[in-house]
Amino acid sequence: MTEKNRIIIASKNPVKINAIKLGFESVLNHYDFDFTGISASSEISDQPMTVEETYQGALNRIKNAKKMFPDANYYCGIEGGLEVFKDQYYAFAWILIDNGILTGKARTASFMLPQGIVKLIEQGYELGIADDMIFGHSNSKQKQGSVGILTHDKIDRTKYYKHAVVLALIPFINKELFR
Repeated sequence: MTEKNRIIIASKNPVKINAIKLGFESVLNHYDFDFTGISASSEISDQPMTVEETYQGALNRIKNAKKMFPDANYYCGIEGGLEVFKDQYYAFAWILIDNGILTGKARTASFMLPQGIVKLIEQGYELGIADDMIFGHSNSKQKQGSVGILTHDKIDRTKYYKHAVVLALIPFINKELFR
């Protein structure tokens, strides 16, 4: 019997867990995996507002996951954030995957946020809470997220993250190019 590769996902959000699972299974489908979602602190603000802070949150989640589960094969951190470019707010996420030898990094596509949501964010609300307030949803960040709401579910949050997970796995499927 083959031993399963243990993958620690530094989040208990079912959307993030599913995106990691789908990404790994689509790219490294010749391995057996055991996926575990855990709560790992990002050590940043609840609503990251820059590319750098968002990246640091994903990195911190991996660092904290390693402390809790030092024997895993892979650690995955996903951190959603916002950036302001030319006076417009954009949402995106960083995905980092680490196995102690290699680290894969990718960013999702970014998308513009409407002014009503931006006003709530500027008042101190997190994006997910602002979405719920504007659109009358409940806990949308653990469901379709902003991207699902704004695309009328043409792109849900799991699919949105999955593509970036696959991109973050590039070093692991091209080891000879990244060592």
